[in-house]
Amino acid sequence: MLVQANIGPHKSAYVVVVGNEKGGSGKSTAAIHIAIALMKGGQRVATIDLDSRQKSLTHYVENRRAWSRRSKLDLAVPDNHCVERREGLRADDNERAEFTAFAETIAAVEHNHDFIVIDTPGTDSYLMRLAHAMADTLITPLNDSFVDFDVLGTVDPETYALTGTSHYAEMVREARRHRRRVDQEATDWIVVRNRLSTLGSRNKRLLAEGLNDLGLQLGFRSTEGFAERVIYREFFPRGLTALDDINESTLGTRPSLSHATAREEVQGLLAMLRLPVNEKGKRRAAARSEWFACLDRPIELHDVLE
Repeated sequence: MLVQANIGPHKSAYVVVVGNEKGGSGKSTAAIHIAIALMKGGQRVATIDLDSRQKSLTHYVENRRAWSRRSKLDLAVPDNHCVERREGLRADDNERAEFTAFAETIAAVEHNHDFIVIDTPGTDSYLMRLAHAMADTLITPLNDSFVDFDVLGTVDPETYALTGTSHYAEMVREARRHRRRVDQEATDWIVVRNRLSTLGSRNKRLLAEGLNDLGLQLGFRSTEGFAERVIYREFFPRGLTALDDINESTLGTRPSLSHATAREEVQGLLAMLRLPVNEKGKRRAAARSEWFACLDRPIELHDVLE
């Protein structure tokens, strides 16, 4: 049952939720790249990890902070929080405790950050539904196969025509209805196809057609995300992203074409998300870039006199 409580209908931070009931779809990779991209755009970003068992996003942030210290690199690191899932004997007590912890976390970050990026677990849970119900933008990463498509909809085995919607899709539909009842706002839902093959195939075409049909029915947009690249797995131990300045000192190897292509993929995805980056953040990013550009410049006389 979807929670009926209301968390901050007039919150100041824009909430981006990365969710999918199926694990291994690239949720944490998408979440950290979105967070870092926003920070590089001058936005103040908090991240919330609701998968307290795997803690993939939390470990990613910890790796990034540790590598920044170890390598003496100025890496942007989001303000990360992890909300623990409760596993007591009574479900209502667990939900009450989880709601309180989640609400307290939101209250602690919503007014001093521009964006909150939430990574959800790969299973249906109270916390996952809670996050979906307050999403301004919902991003659902999906591996490019009908095995993963099944979390959204079902198809005819002979014609591949859409025959129905699945459990997760119905949960999202209910979460969006709840959001509209609470504050009359609509959740922008984007399904992101990950682990794309670089080669064209019948499966790739059929899956795209199925997502287009389902998107018209459920009201989501679909776009291409990250291809199957080893580089994304290599980033994790050091907490790096495709948007960082990659060189031999940061990654430990010479940058390759894969690095440049990965960055283009991430930038393309961010453009499709159409997140409301504010002008204040853009000015902060411009000022920060100018400050770094002046670090090695000799001091001029007029700089001292002014």
